[in-house]
Amino acid sequence: MSTLSEESRQIVASLAQRVGPNADSERVAQAIVSTLQEMDAALTPIIGHQGVTALYRRSLQLCGSTHPRVAGTYDSVQANMDLTALTSKLVAQSDSDALFLGEVLLTTFYELLTTLIGPSLTARLLRGVWEPSLSDTPSQENSP
Repeated sequence: MSTLSEESRQIVASLAQRVGPNADSERVAQAIVSTLQEMDAALTPIIGHQGVTALYRRSLQLCGSTHPRVAGTYDSVQANMDLTALTSKLVAQSDSDALFLGEVLLTTFYELLTTLIGPSLTARLLRGVWEPSLSDTPSQENSP
């Protein structure tokens, strides 16, 4: 990805915010899984849990075809979103590889959804997933 769309930049920034500075692959995996769970919660009322699972599986498959490090994850995912298998795969990566794979997976998921329901509806449905982590203020900035 040489140029990132605004949405991709927002996804990457949100994930970086969730992970925090100097995070290890375990923290990265937790942030990615948390994001996927929020996406599932936001999308299930619209496309159903099976629809979300299908998008997740297809995203993993597409990521695996371009990034072999994640290819085995697709094979280990059953009919449901097996986030435990994903977590195990991410924790086994280096910190930077785990973050990169998470960025690619979340961006691919977003792009797939966009092709199905359009960019406007996708942005509206997932806005709550990205914005809370981007608008969080550090606790020392909160005033009584």
